[in-house]
This record gives sequence, structure tokens and C-alpha cells, in this order.
Amino acid sequence: MRETTEKMSSQPPLTIIPAIDIKGGRAVRLHQGRASQVTDYGDPVERAYEFERTGARWLHVVDLDAAFGAGDNRGIVESIVAKVDISVEVSGGLRDSDSVARALDTGAHRVTLGTAAVENPTWAASMIEKYTDRIVIGLDVRDGLVATHGWTKSAGPMVELIKRFEEVGCRTYMVTDISKDGTLTGPNLELLRESAALTSGAIIASGGVASLEDIASLRELVSVGVEGVIIGKAFYEGFFTVAEACEVAERS
Repeated sequence: MRETTEKMSSQPPLTIIPAIDIKGGRAVRLHQGRASQVTDYGDPVERAYEFERTGARWLHVVDLDAAFGAGDNRGIVESIVAKVDISVEVSGGLRDSDSVARALDTGAHRVTLGTAAVENPTWAASMIEKYTDRIVIGLDVRDGLVATHGWTKSAGPMVELIKRFEEVGCRTYMVTDISKDGTLTGPNLELLRESAALTSGAIIASGGVASLEDIASLRELVSVGVEGVIIGKAFYEGFFTVAEACEVAERS
């Protein structure tokens, strides 16, 4: 799918993308995606400002209430997009054309589509055709299978789903090893290599990052197509700063 370059110096940096998950108007983190296991990290708008001040160029903002069908935090998401001067990707509850259009009309740079895209590939293809690189397909993977509906159902092998989305021109995938999400046990590098080999597009890694060494390992995968990494709990727990992460991610 792509040529692997031997010299890292010729590769662009790994993009560091702090995550802001919003539930009940608060910035939170879930353990293993469980709505019952929530840690509160304060005002999501203030978190966005903090990430911007410390060097982030992207934010990944998830409306968990919309994702779980329990209301929404649309006003807060719109406020974040309007108030920061960095790129924002939005996720959560984007299940139809109107919700995607509303999210993008706020000024969000791109949106991530998950369960709805996997279960309705014809609709997803229409969104990709209309918005091209403003659409990210999110794949939550466990043991090679893509999980949907809050990780409670299986939608089939990741390999087959990526092939399907490749045929309709998807340019970016967010790949989450759900056994790693929120666990601070390190990213699944093998899964990321496998998914990158299936596409000429970009892979955004998600799940498990706990150290600067993890970021260095992901930096080495830029040459095979891993473009960025979403990081949540490690930032909130103070394991390292955005500035420190960016320094490692930009190191040649």
C-alpha cells in the first residue's frame, strides 16, 4: 500500500491528539468504555484551553452522552470548537447526515464515525464522498474483530471492514485496541502495523499510551502510516505533559 522509508528524518512528526470525553457537562475518562466507571477531570472547556496552551495542535472531543443515547453536550462541544485556535475532531452520536453536517458546520476540522458507519456502509460511503478527508472511520478492535454499540456487539473482522472502506475512498482510520483503552498498559503496535498495511490512508492510534517511551515507539510507525495518537488518561493523571509528548513525537 505504501513505501516504507528507512530514515525517520524524512518523515513528518507523529501528531499528538489530547482527548476530551464529555459526560454530564464534565471532562471524564471511562475505564474500558464503561459508563459506570467514570473519573471526573473538570471543566471540558478549561481542559481544551490547557491542552492548547501546552502545545497541542489537535483535540479529539467525544460527546459520551450523545454516544450512549443519554442526551448530549452539543453546546459544550461547539464552545470548544469556537474558542480554541487549533484543529478539533468531534465524535459521539453522529448517526445520520444531519448530525454530521451540524458537527462540521461548527468549524470542527473533521468527525469520527463509528457504529453507524460500520452498520450502514452505504451511508458512510456517501459521507466520505461528500466530505472526503473530514471523515474519520473509527474502528474499535478486540482480537481482530470490530466491536460496536459500546463494544457489546461484533461487526466482523477488521481486515474486511478496512477493505470495504478502502473501496469507497476512506483516507483516515482511528484504530482503538479496546482491551487497552484506559488501562495505561501501552499501545498495541502489532495491531497498528496490521491496520496500516491494509490502507494507503492514515491511521490514528488510540488506547493504552502511558509513557514517553510509548510515544517513541509510535513515532517509529509514522513511516508505515500511523499519523497520530489520541491520548487521554496519561495526560489527566500527569504521567507527562503535552509539551513533553510533542517533543518526543517530533524527534527525528
